[in-house]
Amino acid sequence: MAKKSIAARIFRFYWDGFRSMTIGKTLWLIIFIKLFVMFAILKIFFFPDYLGKFNNSSDKQEYVSGELIQRVVNP
Repeated sequence: MAKKSIAARIFRFYWDGFRSMTIGKTLWLIIFIKLFVMFAILKIFFFPDYLGKFNNSSDKQEYVSGELIQRVVNP
């Protein structure tokens, strides 16, 4: 009988654990919904795309370096 690899045993361990869950599945669903809200919805409202208005990377680099220098000089 061949010994299974450690990755296969770890996968099997978690697979069996998730299969037998009852409340855990609901908790994982809540976690995924919260992650979606944090990264998708909040990004739209609180993190505007300042670099989207530039066409090439050199313009983006100039904008970022200018902002960093401005914030250091005028805190």
